[in-house]
Amino acid sequence: MKKTLLLFTAFLVSVFPVAAQDTDQIVDNIIKEATENSQLEKLGHQLLDVIGPRLVGTPEMKQAHNWAVNTYKSWGIEAENEQYGEWKGWQRGITHIDMIHPRVRSLSGMQLAWSPGTGKKPVEAEVVLLPEAKDSAAFAKLLPQVKGKLVMISMPQMTGRPDYNWEEFATEASFEKMKSERESQQEAWRSKMNNTGYNGRSLPEALEKAGAVGLITLNWSRGFGANKIFSASTKKIPTVDLSLEDYGMVYRLAESGNKPKLRIVAESKELGAVPTFNTIATIKGTEKPEEYIILSAHFDSWDGATGATDNGTGTLVMMEAMRILKKMYPNPKRTIIAGHWGSEEQGLNGSRAYVKDHPEVVENLQALFNQDNGTGRVVNLSGGGFLHAYDYLGRWMEAVPNEYKNEIEYNFPGTPAGGGSDYASFVAAGAPAFSLSSLSWSYWNYTWHTNLDTYDKIVFDDVRNNAILTAILAYKASEDPVKTSRERATLPKNPRTGEQMTWPEPRDATRRGGLD
Repeated sequence: MKKTLLLFTAFLVSVFPVAAQDTDQIVDNIIKEATENSQLEKLGHQLLDVIGPRLVGTPEMKQAHNWAVNTYKSWGIEAENEQYGEWKGWQRGITHIDMIHPRVRSLSGMQLAWSPGTGKKPVEAEVVLLPEAKDSAAFAKLLPQVKGKLVMISMPQMTGRPDYNWEEFATEASFEKMKSERESQQEAWRSKMNNTGYNGRSLPEALEKAGAVGLITLNWSRGFGANKIFSASTKKIPTVDLSLEDYGMVYRLAESGNKPKLRIVAESKELGAVPTFNTIATIKGTEKPEEYIILSAHFDSWDGATGATDNGTGTLVMMEAMRILKKMYPNPKRTIIAGHWGSEEQGLNGSRAYVKDHPEVVENLQALFNQDNGTGRVVNLSGGGFLHAYDYLGRWMEAVPNEYKNEIEYNFPGTPAGGGSDYASFVAAGAPAFSLSSLSWSYWNYTWHTNLDTYDKIVFDDVRNNAILTAILAYKASEDPVKTSRERATLPKNPRTGEQMTWPEPRDATRRGGLD
């Protein structure tokens, strides 16, 4: 990686004199507008605090789409919501989870996405552990025990301290002992789950069919206070996720024979089939309007929190870059599009639909820049398997002042993305699409799909850096007299499997999510 970085830097210096950076007034204007008139904090507050999370199929998702269109129009940028399908409509209501026996305590937890609600009155029931059996036949005989009960279906955690906390404060012997005991616990839990004869998706359905009145889960994210919040697999009974601390307490009470009882209020509503959209904003090109640059970020989120770093920050980068370009570069040579994709979290659905529905854009795409892995400044750029990406990305990066790119490591020609984020939808179609990959800021443990992904986790200095970088890249890609090459590199063998890598195949979107 370091060798690649040095070679790339040498390439820039030899081909593009550093002094040229001081001669581009548009670049200077972009930086000045981004630093002296930034709208990032204002946009972030409106999107994340006022509208909130953007789970596909919810009224909040539709509200966000409308807000984005109106915001773009206020900047003089054409924008529209483009429907690509339908999704199961759902609205989260109040969730309240209380332990009412053997003592009274309000618990920290929430409904999972698309979970059925509790109806007109709360669910009150005893909590039981998942029955333990020697095999699936024995488990089937024990299933009637869950009738009328709330069932805990996740492994309790033996420690609520992340490993880095143990490593800092525990003795070496104590840390190793904990890890060994945890490994044994995990192995025992895997055996317990295998003996049910069900998997993670089919087990909730079986428990529901057996008469359970609700399910309780724990999906700890290996960080203090952080849980992953995904979707429910039940059709008629509520599924709620508890914090590690409260899940462990209730589990121990049930395990010790104290028969804990919970009262659950979950006022969610099912809304039938609702339309799903991409928000598309466009600054029309003047010389080559039928060639395109796309600024890409998924608009939807899970709704454990407000989706601030996944992918509120990517959304803010692209909106701010578009605002700045409209003001400082209002007549681009090529058409510049911002694509705010819906339902990325359920399988890149918005971007896959756009690729399928707009072959003329894909065929004439100069470049796409995607940002979707947290609040950090961009530190990695790959050629994505395009043999000559080194050449044209190098031309454009040369215009970026060093302070906005000096931490970036490069990987050329790289390999194509098979998934992960929306640029992969375009790569699969052979279009030059690139990920602006960010510094971690503990993204995976603390904010990715968690209950902690909120406005306060945004590092606006880094997001501003990314908006500047994106705007300059879009500007230079638009001005480049040369159409980008799509020639593919010869792919290496997969280091894990030893098999020859192949280019990913395009896939259509799910057009009717959760409805069939």
